[in-house]
Amino acid sequence: MFRRRSRLSLGCSVSILSASDGSRLIRTVPFKIPHPSLIHPSSIHRPHRRVCRSESIRNMEFLHVVVFVLTSALAGAQVPHWGPCPEPEVQQAFSLKQFMGRWFEIAKLPAQFEKGRCIETNFTLRTDSSIRVVSSEILKGELKKIEGTGIIEDPKNPAKLGITYSYVLPYSPYWILSTDYVNQALVYSCTDVLRLFHVDFAWVLGRTRSLPEATIDKAREVFAHNNIDVTRMIPSRQLGCDKTL
Repeated sequence: MFRRRSRLSLGCSVSILSASDGSRLIRTVPFKIPHPSLIHPSSIHRPHRRVCRSESIRNMEFLHVVVFVLTSALAGAQVPHWGPCPEPEVQQAFSLKQFMGRWFEIAKLPAQFEKGRCIETNFTLRTDSSIRVVSSEILKGELKKIEGTGIIEDPKNPAKLGITYSYVLPYSPYWILSTDYVNQALVYSCTDVLRLFHVDFAWVLGRTRSLPEATIDKAREVFAHNNIDVTRMIPSRQLGCDKTL
């Protein structure tokens, strides 16, 4: 026969079952800690705090991740949205070869990493089927360039690209929602945290530095149809670019 004794540990309920032969069986069950004023010091059983401490550490790590992402998003002019990323429709029968070449940024959701003007990206296929990605902008009168790598992350959905500008960072989604290859393209990128909230980016690209307003309005409709909030979308600055350089 076992005789039960229950004690409190920090964040745990510890049940000790004592047998007549002196052996014991210890069970630890997590529970919500009541207010400290309701816990008498003599009821705290200190030897069994490790299990609860590890649980608390995991919770704290999760909170740190959430706070870090939220802070980074807010500092980076991005607006977090509750829930997981939307699953927009992408370009059907996407041709990576036709998409290659020079694209100018026409409109975008504000992004901290894009501070300049005359932003453009040039895509070139490499022999290993990866993509050389060179993005540039004019910032404080100087031309700034950064080179990255793109890949098709899912061969069954070639319009879902991934791009990274660092060997130590993972690929970020770069989904082609729509394009006619010769005039305009709509691009979307989204990252979520444990499906609790997400931060996203959206761009309207053109083969020239400007597009008709009707084309941009149609692009907004496509984003909205895919549950992508583009109410904060702003035009990119593409005036006087060639003269500056």
